Amino acid sequence: MLGVFTFYNKGEFMANAPKPTCQLVRPGKTYEGKQAFSYFEGIAAQNVGSQAICMHLLVIPPGGRAKAHMHEHHETAIYVISGESEMWYGENLSEYMIIRAGEFLYIPAGMPHLPGNLSQTEPCTAVIARTDPNEQESVVLLPELEQFVPPRN
Repeated sequence: MLGVFTFYNKGEFMANAPKPTCQLVRPGKTYEGKQAFSYFEGIAAQNVGSQAICMHLLVIPPGGRAKAHMHEHHETAIYVISGESEMWYGENLSEYMIIRAGEFLYIPAGMPHLPGNLSQTEPCTAVIARTDPNEQESVVLLPELEQFVPPRN
């Protein structure tokens, strides 16, 4: 039986809302993110009512790259399941790293970054979690930074 409690959603008072409960989400649906990647729907305010977190599965196709962006007020944690990802980050995307299967990555709030798949033949699969329950709302595209990333061969 669901209880009743009071909470806020995006600053709006919501009385008599159903009490949160555990929910199973099977990734099946995908959506296009502002960053130019397709994400498998996971945990978010929109589908489970999460208040402070979202989590999604991302498969970056071979040679795929996101658009330069940042998550303005939210931290990101990533775990690479398979493949290798590359990422330019920092001021003018001047820093570079490679993230391999079995490794974790932390991206602080407001950090410009541009991830991609290092391989031209294999996908890269990762689990992504953010402190933003509305996954795409804090995404700020930074097209002016893309000039600092070398083009694909």
